[in-house]
Amino acid sequence: GDLLPADGVLIQGNDLKIDESALTGESDHVRKAADKDPMLLSGTHVMEGSGKMVVTAVGVNSQSGIIFTLLGAGGEEEEEKKEKKGG
Repeated sequence: GDLLPADGVLIQGNDLKIDESALTGESDHVRKAADKDPMLLSGTHVMEGSGKMVVTAVGVNSQSGIIFTLLGAGGEEEEEKKEKKGG
């Protein structure tokens, strides 16, 4: 159940299964291997196994960071529209 704090590429894994439902909505656990589907994304949870990854992105540059930034930007645009209509 460890939360991945950063995006990365799996370089070594042992029967690694990831819960990507926070990003994709899919409830099935995804099997990851260095030679097949090696991308690990921040905000996902390790459900089984272990592995080592090379970090490729953190914070606002990670997939979850990009999503949060876009959601925040959308809220700011809505506030600006309301201010223009009201003023």
